[in-house]
Amino acid sequence: MRIGITLGDPAGVGPEIVAKSLGRFREDHLVLIGAEDSLSRASEASSLKNSLGRNVSVVDVGPARVSFGAVQRRAGVIALRSIKKGVEMALKGEVDALVTAPINKEAIVLAGSKHIDHTTMLGALAGAREVSTVFETKKLRVYFMTKHVSLVEACKEVKEEKVYEAILVADRCLQLLGSKRRKVAVAALNPHGGEGGLLGNEEKEEIQPAIERAKGKADVMGPYPADSVFYRGSRGEFDIVVALYHDQGHIAAKMHSFARTVSMNLGLPFLRTSVDHGTAFDIAGKGIADETSMVEAIAKAKEYGLVYKERYRLIYGAKD
Repeated sequence: MRIGITLGDPAGVGPEIVAKSLGRFREDHLVLIGAEDSLSRASEASSLKNSLGRNVSVVDVGPARVSFGAVQRRAGVIALRSIKKGVEMALKGEVDALVTAPINKEAIVLAGSKHIDHTTMLGALAGAREVSTVFETKKLRVYFMTKHVSLVEACKEVKEEKVYEAILVADRCLQLLGSKRRKVAVAALNPHGGEGGLLGNEEKEEIQPAIERAKGKADVMGPYPADSVFYRGSRGEFDIVVALYHDQGHIAAKMHSFARTVSMNLGLPFLRTSVDHGTAFDIAGKGIADETSMVEAIAKAKEYGLVYKERYRLIYGAKD
C-alpha cells in the first residue's frame, strides 16, 4: 500500500515522530512529504541511523531552515506546501491514503493560510462536499457534531436539524470505514441527560426528536448521559458515539488512551489520518517525542485506506 505522510511543522516534533515510526511499516511504500532537512535533523536528534529504508521515498518541499520550538512563518510555509502536495498526490492516486503530522495554527496563518486547521484546508483543497472528523482509539469511535467553535456557540447549534444530520453523517462514516455493524449513540448535552427538563430542555426538545426522526435511516439510540455513553462505546456497545462539541469527545477519547487516539477525516476522496496531539514545541529537537500516536495513525491508514477508497466510490459515485 502507498501511504503519504506529511512531516508537519518542521519546528515541532512531526519529523521526529515520523522518522521513529518508519521501521514499523517495511511492507508498505511510504512517501514522506516535507522538508528533507528537517527529517535529517530529527533523525540526528533521535540518534536514528539509516531510518529511510528502500520502501521510503521523500518529496522535498524545503529547505526549512527553522529553529526548533518556535512559531515561524517559514515553518508555516513548509507545512502548507506539504499539505498541498499531499492532497495533490492523493487526488492523482499516487498515494492511497494521507497521514499528517501536526501543524501550528499561528504559523500557517502567518504563512498566509485562510484555514486554521487541517480539516477545513483539506476539504477546500480536495473540493469535498462534506468533511467529518472521527476519533478512534481501541474500540471507541467518536464523531464530532461541532468542533472548533466556542462552547457557547456549540450549545446554540444543538438543534433538531443539526443533530439529525450529524446522526446520518456518523452512520455514513461507519459505511466509509467498512463497518459491518453500524450502531450509533448520541451523547446528551446536559448533566444526567437533562433529568426530564430539570437540568435543561435540549434533550426533550431537540436531541430526542432528531433521534426519532433518524431511526428509519440509521440504527441510532440515545441521548445517553455523556458521563457514561463514551465508556459504553469503549466496551463495544456502540460503533460510534456522536459528541455534540469538541471537548465532550476529546476528553473521553484521550482519557481512554491518549497515545493511541487517532483523528480521521472522512468525506474526502481519500482517507486522512492524523496524530491527535500538537507540535509539542517544548520538546522539539530533543529526541524524546513519543511516536505511538503516529504509528497508530499510519496503521489506521493502512487498515482502512483501500476499503475507504472503494466505499467512497460506491457512496459518492466518485471515479479514480
